[in-house]
Amino acid sequence: MDCDYCQFTLLFVLLGHNQRSGIMKKFAVLNIGQFGTGNRIEGFHVNTIENHLITAHRNIHKPHKHNFYLTVLFTHGNGVHEIDFVKYEVKPGSLFFLNPGQMHHWELSDDTRGFIVFHSQSFYDLHFVKEKINHYPFFHSIQNLPVLYLEKESIGYFSRLFQEILSENTSVQIFKIPKIIALAELIYIEATRLYMGDEELEMVKLNTYSEKFQQFERLVEANYKTEKAASQYADWLHISPKHLNRITQNMVNKTTTDIILERVFLEAKRELISQKFTFSEIASDLGYADYAYFSRLFKKKCGETPSEFLYRYR
Repeated sequence: MDCDYCQFTLLFVLLGHNQRSGIMKKFAVLNIGQFGTGNRIEGFHVNTIENHLITAHRNIHKPHKHNFYLTVLFTHGNGVHEIDFVKYEVKPGSLFFLNPGQMHHWELSDDTRGFIVFHSQSFYDLHFVKEKINHYPFFHSIQNLPVLYLEKESIGYFSRLFQEILSENTSVQIFKIPKIIALAELIYIEATRLYMGDEELEMVKLNTYSEKFQQFERLVEANYKTEKAASQYADWLHISPKHLNRITQNMVNKTTTDIILERVFLEAKRELISQKFTFSEIASDLGYADYAYFSRLFKKKCGETPSEFLYRYR
C-alpha cells in the first residue's frame, strides 16, 4: 500500500471526529446577499475593510469562495492574503482582484484599513454593455497575478475612487447607479494601465490568442476531472496540439498540460483540506483510479505529497 495513502488515512481518522461532529464542513460559497442589509443595489456591495471584518467575520475568517467578483484595496496595515493556496503580502497599496470561485482567506493586523467592492457577473453584464469583464487582465485568467502593488502616489487616487463609490452607495441622488458604474470602471481602467505597464493597453483585447485561451480555460474548467489529454482539448478547439501549446506559452508561459494539471491539483488541495473524502476517493473523483500514481504525480507537481500538504496546511 502507498505510504502516503497510509499517512493520509491516519490524518483522516484523527480528524474524523471533527468532521462527524459538524466542525469540518464544505467550504462556504458566499454570495453578496450575506454581507449586510446596507447593500441597496442588486448584485453590488461596497464597504470599508474595517467594517467588513466586523460585520462579516463569521463568514470570512476561514478559507471560502465567492460567486461574485471582488476588488479590495488595503490603505493601512499588513498581513497575508492567501488565494488558491498562494500567499501574497498585504501592505498599504495592495490592490487585489478575485474571480468567482477562487478560494481565499487572510490574516491581517489590527490596524488594517481599506475598501472592498463586490459585484456579480449579471450586474456587470447589465450595466457595462461595451466591454466584457475578462478584457481586464486581472479578470482575464486565474493564471494572471491577482494583486497590484500601488506606488505611494497612486494610493490616494484609488482611495478617493473607492470612497466616492462608498459615499454614492448610501446617497439618494439621481444617477446614483450610473455614477457608481463609472467609478468602478475607472478603477478597472486605471488599474489595467498600471498592471500592464509599458505593454500595449489593447493587448488583451486584440491579441489573436486571447479568445482561444479563454475557450481553453472554460473547457478545462468543465472537463478537468475526466479529460487530461492536451490533444483532446486541441481537438475541441479545432486546432493542433502544437498550436494550443503555443497559445498557452504565449499567454501565461505554461504548457497546455501544465494548465490542465494545475486545475486538477488545485481541486485536489481543496478536497484534501475539506476532509470530506478519503485520499482514494479524491483521486477517483479527479479521474485517477490508482491513488499511488496520483500521489506521485501530486508530489512531482506540488513539491510535497498530499499528506504532507494536508499536515502543513492544517
